[in-house]
Amino acid sequence: MLRLDTAAPDFAVQFDALVGARREAECDVASDVAAIIAHVRSDGDAAVAELTQRFDGHSLPWRISLDEAKDAYGALDPALRDALELAAKRIRSYHVAQIPKNSDARDDAGVRMGARWNAVDAAGIYVPGGRAAYPSSVLMNAIPAKVAGAQRIVMVTPTPDGHINPAVLAAAYIAGVDEIWRIGGAQAIAALAYGTETIAPVDVITGPGNAWVAEAKRQVFGVVGIDMVAGPSEILVVADARNNPDWIAADLMSQAEHDPTSQSILITDDAAFAEAVAAAVTWLCACPMFAGVAAQSWAQHGAIITVASFDEIALLINRLAPEHLQIALDDDAAEALFAAVRHAGSVFLGRMTPEAIGDYVAGPNHVLPTGRRARFASGLSVLDYMKRTSFIAADAAALAAIGPAAILLAEAEGLPAHAMSVRQRL
Repeated sequence: MLRLDTAAPDFAVQFDALVGARREAECDVASDVAAIIAHVRSDGDAAVAELTQRFDGHSLPWRISLDEAKDAYGALDPALRDALELAAKRIRSYHVAQIPKNSDARDDAGVRMGARWNAVDAAGIYVPGGRAAYPSSVLMNAIPAKVAGAQRIVMVTPTPDGHINPAVLAAAYIAGVDEIWRIGGAQAIAALAYGTETIAPVDVITGPGNAWVAEAKRQVFGVVGIDMVAGPSEILVVADARNNPDWIAADLMSQAEHDPTSQSILITDDAAFAEAVAAAVTWLCACPMFAGVAAQSWAQHGAIITVASFDEIALLINRLAPEHLQIALDDDAAEALFAAVRHAGSVFLGRMTPEAIGDYVAGPNHVLPTGRRARFASGLSVLDYMKRTSFIAADAAALAAIGPAAILLAEAEGLPAHAMSVRQRL
C-alpha cells in the first residue's frame, strides 16, 4: 500500500507516478482478440460453439428462454426479488429524466432547423459471469436501453460449465430483456457486432467485462457503437477525522474486492486518522472474506494520501479523475469541494452516502469511466442508446438570405459543385 504526503519533498514525483500508473491487464490480448473476431466473422455459429466449449466448458443450447427468466424471477427469494424491483424502479425513474427533447425552430433568416432523437433498433448488453455474476449490471445496462426505446435488447453472459446465476436471469426478466444468450468473452462481442446464423447483429454494445471483452469492444467500435472501454474499478475517498475509520475502511474495500487490479485511495488531512483507517483495512484484509482479491488489490494498488490542507484536494481529485469519488465530509464542506471537482465519474456526497449505494439502488448508472477517462467521458446513460438526426428546411427567401455566403465559402474551398447547387436556386 502506497503512503504519500503532500508535505514530502518528493510528493509531486510520487503522485505523478500514481496518476500515470496503468492497471490494465499486463498481457497484450489485442492479436488474440482480433483472431477470435475474425474466426466468428468467418465461421459464425461454428466458431462461437468451438470457443464456448473451449473457454466455458459447455455446448448447451445457447439460447435461454424468457420463460426460464420468468421462472427464475418467481423462484427468487422474496426479499431479494423486492430489492431488485426497488433498484429497477429507481434506475428507471432516474433514466427517464435523461430522455432528450426534440427541437424545431425557425431563425431570423427564416430557416427552419432542429433535431430529432431516435433509439437504436437493437442494443446488446454484456453481463459478466466469470469471477462474479452481477444482476445489478443487467439492470444498469438494460433499463436505459428500454427507456430509450430500443426495439430489441440482447443479453449475452458467460456461463462456466453451463450454469447461470438465477438472480441474473431474474434481473433480465425485470428489465425486459428480449433475448438471452449463454455466451461470453470476445466471441460474444463479435457475435453481437457481426451476427451469426443464429444471433442477429445489434447496433450498440454496452456492459463491463474482462480485458478480452474490453479489447473486443474496442476493435468492433465503428461497426457498432459502444459505451466505453472500461478498465479496473477504482474509488477515491476524501475523509476527515470526524469519520468512523471502520466505515471508511469498508468503503475502500468495496472496490478492492472487485478485482486484484482495482484501486482504492484515501485522501485525508489527519495523519492519525490515516493510521486508524490503515489499521482497519489491515484487519479487514486478514478476514477470510477479504483475504484474497481485496487484500491483493489493496497491497498492490491501494494508497493513502495525507494533505496539509483540504484546499489542496480538488487539484489532486481532478488529476486522478476517479471513477468513484466519495466525499465523506460535513454537508457544507462536501458541497464546497464538489463545486471544485471537474473530473469524476460519479460523486457521493456526505458521510452517509457510501459508494456501494450507487452500485445498486440510488438510481444513477454504475457503468462509469475508469482509468482517468472521466476527463473526457461520462457514465452510461439513455443517450448511449439514442442518436440525434438534425434537419434543415429553407424556402426561397431563407435561401436568398444565407445562400450567397455559402457560395463564397464553397468557392474558397475549391468545391464548385457545392457553389453551383446553391447558385442555381438563387
